[in-house]
This record gives sequence, structure tokens and C-alpha cells, in this order.
Amino acid sequence: MKRIVLLPLLLFLFANTILAQSYFNAYKNGEKSFSLEDYKTSIEEFSKVVELKPDHDRAFNYRGMSYEHEGELEKALSDFKSAVSIKSKEAEYYSNLGRIQYKLNDFESANQNLTMAIDYDKKMNSAYEYKAKALIALKKYAEAIETMDDAISKNREAINYYLKGVAQDSSGAYKDAVYSFDRAIFYSKDMINAYLGMAHAQMKLTDYEKSLESCNKAIALDGNNSSSFLVRAEVFLAKNSPQSAIDDISKVILLNPQENKYYILRGNTYQKLNQHQNAITDYSTAIKNEKDNFLIYYQRAKSFEALSDYKSAIKDYEAIKKLTPYDGNALKLYDEAKKRLYELNKESNNPVVVILEPSATNDGKMPIAKGIEKYTIKGQIKDESNIEFIKVNGADAKYEKDSLNPIFEHEITVNVNEKVTITAFDIYHNSETWVYDFIETEVNGPVVKLIAPYASDDGSIYLDADDPSLYVEGIIEDESLIKSILIEGATASFVLDELNPKFSATINIMNKDNFKIIAEDIYGNKTEKTFTINRENVTLLADNPMGKTWVVFIENSNYKTFASLDGPTKDVTMMKSAFAKYKIHNVIHKTNMSKSQLEKFFSIELRDLVRSNRVNSLLVWYAGHGKYINESGYWIPVDAKRDEEFTYFNINNLKAAMQSYSKYITHTLVITDACESGPSFYQAMRSETKDRSCNDWQATKFKSSQVFSSAGYELAVDNSQFTKTFANTLTSNPNSCIPIETVVTKVSTAVSKSGSNQKPKFGKIAGLEDENGTFFFIKK
Repeated sequence: MKRIVLLPLLLFLFANTILAQSYFNAYKNGEKSFSLEDYKTSIEEFSKVVELKPDHDRAFNYRGMSYEHEGELEKALSDFKSAVSIKSKEAEYYSNLGRIQYKLNDFESANQNLTMAIDYDKKMNSAYEYKAKALIALKKYAEAIETMDDAISKNREAINYYLKGVAQDSSGAYKDAVYSFDRAIFYSKDMINAYLGMAHAQMKLTDYEKSLESCNKAIALDGNNSSSFLVRAEVFLAKNSPQSAIDDISKVILLNPQENKYYILRGNTYQKLNQHQNAITDYSTAIKNEKDNFLIYYQRAKSFEALSDYKSAIKDYEAIKKLTPYDGNALKLYDEAKKRLYELNKESNNPVVVILEPSATNDGKMPIAKGIEKYTIKGQIKDESNIEFIKVNGADAKYEKDSLNPIFEHEITVNVNEKVTITAFDIYHNSETWVYDFIETEVNGPVVKLIAPYASDDGSIYLDADDPSLYVEGIIEDESLIKSILIEGATASFVLDELNPKFSATINIMNKDNFKIIAEDIYGNKTEKTFTINRENVTLLADNPMGKTWVVFIENSNYKTFASLDGPTKDVTMMKSAFAKYKIHNVIHKTNMSKSQLEKFFSIELRDLVRSNRVNSLLVWYAGHGKYINESGYWIPVDAKRDEEFTYFNINNLKAAMQSYSKYITHTLVITDACESGPSFYQAMRSETKDRSCNDWQATKFKSSQVFSSAGYELAVDNSQFTKTFANTLTSNPNSCIPIETVVTKVSTAVSKSGSNQKPKFGKIAGLEDENGTFFFIKK
């Protein structure tokens, strides 16, 4: 009976424990992601928490801040409200809620909640700050001043004096504002907005020289701050110096080319100076960005008429008529301009087409991505007059009839066997027809491969020096020419008209954990690849007498005509585990390589990697089938054919490849657990193998080129005593280092006792430079 009663209780307790552990882990993961500024992941993790525990106020607060960073303010608002409802006396939650409401322009609610935050925490300066901002937005300047006085009594920070100055300036208390801004500058010499606030107040007091002096100080702090130039331009206008104002507004436009209001401001200023052509240029730019603002048309028409360009003025009045059909002044100006335009002759030039998308060639070719069934063609008809109609394959295209040189677009069904015909007529019946042929283009994104520094398959890069800059070298593989290569926003150097180009750039990596490479081909196919920076190897290299040490594993197991193996995978895993205790700076793991892949890797890829990454010591380990034929050793590629020697990889080819980059490497060690290497590769030791000392500086500084092979003539097996003993020797080594000679002795003895046909052989690689150095494995 007791068991029956206890069982449900135990199950209940167990379920609650699992639940608690689940949301605890999610909360910790969310905190970590938030601290790493990975806000999308933190949102996912905190969502798990509130789903499992709906009253978890901190999870709602964290998720709200994550949404805020992602710009999803409404969702942030909802979460902060939930946090407040769960825990109603937490100042931080009210402060966050008020801040979001301020950003959403709900100033009354923001004021209320920020007041609550201050009530619960009198020293929360950020709550005072946003409360003052909300009050200023509500034009409650006296309350804002009072709020900042309260903040200043607790914390004399520059921001508190600055916001007080803003409220005073807004209320017309300019002298008081000057004092507050001056106090803000006292507490923060670099506070640009304080200088600008002071400049504005001084301008209102007609003290233009001091006002300009304040502006100049702000500009000296940051020459790219648009607000500084705008305030100074306002001062120049108040001082009746419009040309100086234009110069400052022009600087603002250079800094903010997409901001329409600055073009209008400069156009108005040009107009005051009777520089109408310049004014028209600015108004035209503004109209392109804001076509429904009839006031800009008014201004431009005024300048057109000042230049006696009545035709253009009429077009602007027509635009105003459409935007404001009951504007009597516009109708009157329109009729008068039309009369003045009467004697102008009509033009007789044919329209000209410019294809914008896709980018058609001059010989009538139109490239389209392979596989696309529908495509919207976009172009521009250039003509002195309005265009009456534009047709694409006989159908009307979309365009604005009242605009000169209109942009048109039309969706078509793509058929590579058909042509595209475009016809345009202007209002005077001047016409032209253009015919294009489709050409299919590839749609694959470029492939980014790094040569230096070397990147693992997961995109990790292990640095060998803690330098603030990093030289990056690589290759882009693509079917088409490459248009651009950007590394952290910087343009990489490469040859534009070369397929699969190599690229290089030096980038700043100070305080960075990763960098991004963006490659785009000429057809707009784009690839973005992020590489993670790992600095663990910096300390490894600092005291490693072997220098930068790389290990290359060649693991062949899935054969087409030879027996497949489980052993190589196990062997490589075993050796990786053993090497984990030693100072190995990078591991390259290649699996199931064909003959052509082996030849390319050792002849080209590994050569470039070794050279570019300045590798000092290289170990190559082969695990897979091998053959020994006519005193030559072969590695068996996965695509090799039985009894066809030509399809095998002769390890003398490995030696030939290594000779091309042996000058870069001090120590080379080839280990082949497959077959004997053969006399043309292997040069036997003249004396018995002797252990070398880690303290022997010649052994690490002088070159070595060594090979250790199982030398059993037979195909590989799935249980290699050779590899097992090699790994165990490294794993059980109690010393700070171990030379290859010690490993050779242990392996040879163990293999001999096992009764295996294997007869390991150790010697020098014939033909490669050897100065009687040796290969040491140095412990971490």
C-alpha cells in the first residue's frame, strides 16, 4: 500500500525536478547569449523559461531588453509590462518599461512609469534621464527642470545638467540654459550636445561670436557630427551669413546623403542667394526621395521661373495640381507658365532605353538566372518629352507618365527560346523599339576558402600571435568572375578578370572574436562566411621549441573496390585524443580521398597552407589500405581499382611534393600504418635507434625528415597494434616531452610481441634535407 502511495509522489517530485532543471538551464543560456549580444538566441532561451515558468519576472525583463536591442519595441513593451505585473516593486522593471514607452512616443505613460521607478530607487539616474526627456516631449518644461534638479541633488552628472539646459532652452530661459550647459561641459569635456545646446542658447541671446565658438569646439571633438554643422549653419543664417551656412549644410549632406530635409534646407538657402541652378539640383534630389511633398515642387518651380525655364516650371505646377487639386494658386501659376511656354517648339528625337535589371549588354543580350520562370524587367526611357506609352512584348509596362525619363517595369514569363521586345512612344509620337535575347546564368554562390590563417571545417582559426592586425589570404571558387570580396567591410585585393582568384587583405582584429568574408560574383550570387578567432594557441607557441606544429590525418575507409574499414576512423580518433595533451597548433583531417585529391592536396593545397601559415613542424599520418609493389609503397585511394597499380598513390609522389615546401619546414614526420614505404622513400638508420633528449637544442633546431611505417606488406586491418601502442605511449608519457625515437622503440616491441606480420621501420626520408634533428612531442 505504501508503495502505491509513494510512487505517484516520487513521479511528481521527479517531474518537478526535471522542469526546474530545464528552465534553469534555459535561463543560464539566455543570460550567456545576452552577455554575448546574441539577442536572437537569448530571446529563444528566455521564451523557453517563461513557457515553463510563466511567473519568472527576470526572464520577461531579459527578453524585453533583448527585443529592444533587436528593434522589436512592441514586444519589448509587452515583456516589461509582464515583469512589472509579476513583481510590482522592482525599480529596474518600471525604468525599462518607461524607456520603451518613451521610444514609442507614449510620453504620458513613460512619465508615470519612470516616476514609479524613481519612487522605488531614488538613485536610478537613467530613470531621471528618460523622465526628463518625456516631460520635454510633453512640453512640461518646468517639471523637467524640477526632475533634473532632483537628479542633480543625488548625482552631479553631465547628462543631468545637459537635460536641465534643454528644458530651460525650450522654455525660453536662455541665460539659465547657458549656465546648465556650461556645468554639463565641466563634468564632461567631450559632451558634444552640451556645446551645441550652449551654442543655440547663445544664438538666441544674439551672442553670435560665442555661439560660433561653442560650435567650433563641438566640431573639434567630432568632425563627422552632423548636428554640429547644422547648429553652426543656423547661427550663420541668424548672423546673415548664408554662404557660410551653405558650406556647413553641404558638409552635413556629405555625411548623410540619404536625408532629404538637408537637400531642401540647402535648396532654400541657395534660393535666397539667387543661386537657382544649385537650388534646383537640391530640390530635384529631394523630390526623388519624397515625391508627394508638394512644397518642394513649389520651391523648385520658383527657381525654374527665375531661370525662365517655363517648361520645367509647368511640370512642377502640374505635379502640384495632382497632389493638391484645389490649390488655386497652383492653377494660376500653371496657366501663366503655360502661356509663356507657348512659342517653344516640340522636339523630334527618338527615345533611348537603359535596361536597369537585368543588366543587358550592348549587343542585345539579357542575362537571366538559370531556373527562373518569372522576372520583372526594369529600365528607364530617356527622352526630352513625356512618354505616351511603353510596351514589353506587346503589354503595357508600369511607369509614371508625368515624369521625365521615367523608370518602367514589367513582369514577363521567361522562355530562353523567345526574345524580349520593348517599344516606347513619346507624346510627339517619336518612337523606338529594342529587341533582346535571353542568356541563362549560374545561380550558385562563391565558395570561400582560407589559405592563411588556416581555418578548420567549422570555420575556427587558431592564431599563433596576439597581434591587433591579421593578414588574410585565400581563394574564391566560382563558375563566374568575382565582382567583389569584402573582409570586415574592407575590400580585399584580387584580380577582377581571373576565374577562382586568390585574394588577400590585412584586417584589424583587436577585441574581435570573429570576422566575416562576403564574396559576390558578377551575377549577384553572394556568399557570407564567418570565421571564429581562437587565441588559445598563442600561449602554446610561446614556449614550444618545435615551433608551430601541424598534424595532417589522411583517413581512407570507404573503398569502392577494396574492403571497407572501421579501423582508420577508430585510429584517427585514438590519435587525436592522444595528441590533445601535446602542443599541436592545428589538425587537418581529410577523409576518403581519391587519387586526384591526394595529389592536389600534397602538391598544391598543403604547400600553400604550410608556406602561408609559416608551419615549423609537420606530421602526416596515413590510416587506410596500403600496397608494397616492386619495392615501392603505395597508399590506396578510395577510388583505386584492384590490381591496377596506376590507380594507387605512390608515396614517392608525396616525397616529391614535400620537397617543394621542405625549405619552409624544420621537422617532417610521415607515419604510414598501411605498408612499407620502400627504399626510394625510406633511408634506414645506420645505427640502432637511440632516445633523444628534450634538452638537446640541436635535436629541435636542426632539420629532420623522418618516416615510420608499419611495413607489413598486407592490407590494413581494423585493429592496428601499431596505432594502439603509438597512442598509449603518448598518453602514458609522464615527461614534459617525448621524442619519436622513444615511440618507435615502444611500438616496434609491442608489434613484435603481438605476433603480427607487421615489421615497423623507422628512418630518414630519402632526398629530403636532414641535419640529425628529430621530432619531439611537447606536452601542454
